[in-house]
Amino acid sequence: MATTERTFPSPFSVATPTGAEGWEELYPYYLRFREDQRESEESRFWFFDGMHNPQPIYPFDTIMVENWWVSCNLQTVRLWQVPPALGIDQRIMNGYIYCSPTALDDPDEVAARVPVFQRRAGYYFQHWDEIYAAWIPKAEDCIERLKAISFEPLPDKEPESSVTEHPGVYSSWHLLRRYDELISNMFEMGSYHFEMLNLGYGAYNTFREFCQAAFPGITDQTIARMVAGIDIMYFRPDDEVRGLARRAVELGLAPLVRELTDPDELMAAMAERSEGREWLTALEAAKEPWFWYSTGVGYTHTDRAWIDDLRLPFDAMRGYVDKIEAGEDIDRPLERVLEERARITEEYAEVIAADEDRAAFLELVELARQVYPYVENHNFYVEHWHHSLFWNKVRELGDLFVGAGFFGDREDIFYLHRDEVRSALYDLVAGWATGCTPRGPSYWPPIIARRVRILEALRTANPDPALGTPPLEIKEPISIMLWGITPTMVESWLDGGEDAATELRGVAASPGVARGPARVVNSPDELHGVQSGDVLVCRITAPSWAPVFSRVAGAVSDIGGIMAHTAIVSREYGLPAVVGTGFATQNIKDGQLVEVDGDNGVVRILDATAT
Repeated sequence: MATTERTFPSPFSVATPTGAEGWEELYPYYLRFREDQRESEESRFWFFDGMHNPQPIYPFDTIMVENWWVSCNLQTVRLWQVPPALGIDQRIMNGYIYCSPTALDDPDEVAARVPVFQRRAGYYFQHWDEIYAAWIPKAEDCIERLKAISFEPLPDKEPESSVTEHPGVYSSWHLLRRYDELISNMFEMGSYHFEMLNLGYGAYNTFREFCQAAFPGITDQTIARMVAGIDIMYFRPDDEVRGLARRAVELGLAPLVRELTDPDELMAAMAERSEGREWLTALEAAKEPWFWYSTGVGYTHTDRAWIDDLRLPFDAMRGYVDKIEAGEDIDRPLERVLEERARITEEYAEVIAADEDRAAFLELVELARQVYPYVENHNFYVEHWHHSLFWNKVRELGDLFVGAGFFGDREDIFYLHRDEVRSALYDLVAGWATGCTPRGPSYWPPIIARRVRILEALRTANPDPALGTPPLEIKEPISIMLWGITPTMVESWLDGGEDAATELRGVAASPGVARGPARVVNSPDELHGVQSGDVLVCRITAPSWAPVFSRVAGAVSDIGGIMAHTAIVSREYGLPAVVGTGFATQNIKDGQLVEVDGDNGVVRILDATAT
């Protein structure tokens, strides 16, 4: 890979935060930079994946990282044989995930992969709708089997049926099997996650490249607006919240919703009224499955779903109730987005001189629109519904360990890697089988206590945005579209954000200009402080933050490209947004007056005084 003369810090020169010494024990050897591979690893470009893991990763949560490491990359490298690209490698430094896209530079190998890719990808594109229709029941079946997994304490003695029905396998075997099923279920859904995703991105990127060649100077935002306006599942949970707000107003419950901000108190008060009980019935109908909506991207157990913490949807409902009673329209401006999409597409089609080129343009935009629902909808099934259930199943297993004296708290299980959990489980069943004391109750507590301290120390460090040697060119499409890794971004990182004191530049994600006080949000818990008219400033958003987008004036994120969640949601809500600024959460302070120029990808700090 061609490189510049300037470099990012070597992965081997990054200091360990005080108190985090020994952090390496939290992660398997294959996820760490290794001295015996120093030359190779220093020569590569590694960017921090703050999109999926903005905080130091818990040992158990590496299952998500390891999942896409294989499932996503095998699609590119082994299944589709994408001609110019190999996989996206990854390592952990001080608890943070770093990614390294890998290009394929051998022209002969690229040429050899072309017909394989055309044949295999072509089959999927030709049968896209039917394959997607078959994908949904596969995903739902995987979720149903996950729901059925349970972890009960081992019995004092085997049931009589173990004799009368003589199955030959006993409680210990069932417990180990259920854990293996849990892990296997995770990897199965991980595989479904990427079955069509890379091709979907590929179709969109092909359309993008055609537009950039046919219309020099066209922005990514304009290209994205030709595909926007599809009623994807991302917005369904928010639609349910709007429906609950309307129902509350219709039933005369608006004063109660406004008065009681604690969800438990509100639901208890509702249960005392006949109209309230009717509303609670509507709430229960909305929750399954739409409240299985993670407040993060679903990749960490700390991002709880709406169904576990109702504050975010209830806060949003309160805002919708106010708007309804003020006579405001709370629907998303879908019709306007569709009209704009049709107008822009028609205008660009008209300027193409050759009929053949115009036909290709229209064919590509239709393909991009065809794949777009899967590209976005899979997230609800996988990262929200399935993964939120998965984390809760792991907690159920944590309860079993607590009961056996291995852990002090169900959340302790996340301080163990999944392979360590398997070992601990075997220790537990061996102690049960022999009637002897297992090692776990004395072995794991001091290890967990040490790891708690290490992770707390790791959180005090700001991860470098990138490590190693920056590339002169960035061609890998997913890195560009999803993470917003562009030459401009890399240059900004190399400058260390020195020019970002009063102005930041990023990807012009959603058009328009907005001003307002900045509200810097570093975790989902801080969303409850967002007020109407604020400019949301965050590292990255999650789709479940959509209700907040109906209240803010604009959005700014550190990370993300034109197809990142912040960008997509902002366009659908008609909200000015700039993503991929790199340093917004570091340079902008709470309460500062800022301007979001979503047309040009610029964020200006107008008043350096924070309120």
